[in-house]
Amino acid sequence: MRTAIATGDYYVPGETMINRHFKLLFGGETCIVTGRYLGENPFGKPVFERRSPLSLADRVRFPAALLLNRLRYGTSRPPFGNRKRELAAFLREQRVEVVLAQFGTQALAVAPLAHEMGLPVFSYFRGTDASKSLQSGELVDAYRRCVPGLDGIFSVSQFLLDNLGKHGIHNQNAHVIPSGVDIRVFRPGQKRPQSCLAVGRMVEKKAPLVTIRAFARATRALPEARLTLAGAGPQLEPARALVRELGLQDRISLPGALSHDDVRRHLAEIEVFLQHSVTAADGNTEGLPIAIQEAMASGCIVISTRHAGIPEAVEDGVTGYLVDEHDEDGYADRIETVLSSGDRQELTANAREVAVARFDNNMLLDKLERLIRDTVAHRRGAPRPSVVAASK
Repeated sequence: MRTAIATGDYYVPGETMINRHFKLLFGGETCIVTGRYLGENPFGKPVFERRSPLSLADRVRFPAALLLNRLRYGTSRPPFGNRKRELAAFLREQRVEVVLAQFGTQALAVAPLAHEMGLPVFSYFRGTDASKSLQSGELVDAYRRCVPGLDGIFSVSQFLLDNLGKHGIHNQNAHVIPSGVDIRVFRPGQKRPQSCLAVGRMVEKKAPLVTIRAFARATRALPEARLTLAGAGPQLEPARALVRELGLQDRISLPGALSHDDVRRHLAEIEVFLQHSVTAADGNTEGLPIAIQEAMASGCIVISTRHAGIPEAVEDGVTGYLVDEHDEDGYADRIETVLSSGDRQELTANAREVAVARFDNNMLLDKLERLIRDTVAHRRGAPRPSVVAASK
């Protein structure tokens, strides 16, 4: 089924699951509609850039078109004038049968034209688009107008669907499909005792300074314990300064951003994965972090927080441990307990088992394709075997 995938930026190496959709959805029968084209096209896909420079005629139309879009759709995002005609021509030339918007904000941009062309359109909510974005009354209004008319929506966690629902944003055909992980690549290896890893952007919602302080307190009597805190971002230098202040340069390493292959190698070897996710001041939250799914597939014991969709993956005391957001003392206690315990194999085995059963990205891709096909078949009048209620 030829699919146009709408995204904000193309190509972003760190957006592993979105990139997987570009490459593999419906056997790779995809083309790209992007807000910004960043110049790389590793999959050799046809690309349409929505935000390329406007024609003279569209610059003249811009004020009136902006106002009309806001009145009609609650947002200025849909293309207009020549740009709209060019996008319609692109979709026709590519013989597009269905549109999948990665992130709800992209659905606002492409759904109006898709509806005009009679194309089924779906949206995938992944985190910021169903948390921080909801702080904007204008965006909430636009979602309320757009989302109920989509053919279906997907979310990486039930938490995000519930968050949308709290703001009066609903779609009858809503499904939870985590991003998933390649369980054939992310596998347990030979584990190094008392080894810990944290991976992610060095930003407020990842709380890297909390992780450093908690690890320092938890391992006072465990001099062999080691932590690698990988990632780049605005809190990297404060994190390095804190490590120096604590005198733990020999036990906590901050290498900056790592490649996906390097992360995989680290996860295979380390015992404990740390992620103290919190809700940022601007309302930004996780969806269900891919790093946690990769850690579980690699047989790591996850110590994290009761935040967003994380409790949907990590069962406290079974596949890992959870504490409340900002509970630094409780976090430290859990780290100490795990690193001090003699037998960690049961938790490790449980984590791997759950990842295989629930986060296999081949299985999840098949589920996504099946739900899209069933919905489109139903729309065309064929019998539809699957239900349309929200599902996990």
